Amino acid sequence: MDQASLRALQAPLKERYRNQPETALTKARAEARLVPGAVACTVATHAGPARAGLHPATGGDGTEACSGDMLLEALVACAGVTLAAVATAMGVELREARVIAEGQWDARGTLALDRNAPVGVIDIALTFELDTDADDRTVGRLVETAERYCVVFQTLKQSPVMRMTHRRIGAGGVR
Repeated sequence: MDQASLRALQAPLKERYRNQPETALTKARAEARLVPGAVACTVATHAGPARAGLHPATGGDGTEACSGDMLLEALVACAGVTLAAVATAMGVELREARVIAEGQWDARGTLALDRNAPVGVIDIALTFELDTDADDRTVGRLVETAERYCVVFQTLKQSPVMRMTHRRIGAGGVR
C-alpha cells in the first residue's frame, strides 16, 4: 500500500470521526472457555482457536500458549501494524523491519510464594529493527509516531480503568 491508497482508505473514517466523534469509540472483545479437566482455556482469535495454559515457570510443559507471551504478541502485532501505517503515511520505505517485545515477570508472585513479589509483567522493552535508507531524524520521528499511536503500547503505558465482575450461568445461575 502506498501513501495515497492509505489516505484514501482512511479519509472517510477521519471525516466521520471529526464530524461525529462518538462514532470513533470502538468496542473490542475477547473470550476464552475453560478446558474441562485441564488448567487451560481456549481463546477465540481471528486466526482460529488458541489453547492457553500454564507457562513452564509455573508448571506448564510449553505446548500451550502463555497469556504473558500473548500479551507481548499483541504488543508486537499492534506496534508492527502501526509502524507500517506510519511508514506508509510518511513515505518511508522499509526494506525489512522486525518488532521485538521482551518482558519479565516474577513467578513467585503468580505461584503465591511471596506476597511481596509482584504478579504480572514488571517491565517490557519494545525494539524496532529497521532496514531503511531514511536518515536518523526521520527514523526517530517514525518510531516516536509509532509509539504515540500504538493502541496496545499506550494502553499498557497508561493503565486503563480495570474492573472484574462475574455472573452465574447454567444450573446454579439465574434463569
